[in-house]
Amino acid sequence: MSDCLFCKILDGEVPSDEVASNDHAYAFRDVSPQAPTHVLVIPRRHEPDVGSLVEADPDAAVAVLGLAKQVADEVGGSYRLVFNTGADAHQSVFHCHAHVLAGRSLGWPPG
Repeated sequence: MSDCLFCKILDGEVPSDEVASNDHAYAFRDVSPQAPTHVLVIPRRHEPDVGSLVEADPDAAVAVLGLAKQVADEVGGSYRLVFNTGADAHQSVFHCHAHVLAGRSLGWPPG
């Protein structure tokens, strides 16, 4: 989509700090980190949220999860994987993305 920030990152129109990638997904550092490690993992296919991605392209959904695990494994220790879905859940970019958060104690409930 031409107005999607994450599509522009995938197309190279907007710079990002790449962490990892595979055929179906791309991981990069969040520009406003909420933890010492805060990486976004996005599918190369534009889908608005994780549920839509699972329905449209299950292989891409698995690739996103696999890349998120790879990123978390490289950090080591505990991590949180978050998919915000919808405006009321504070999703601000409507291109499916996972937040990999690690590097500090992550209290509950998340705040």
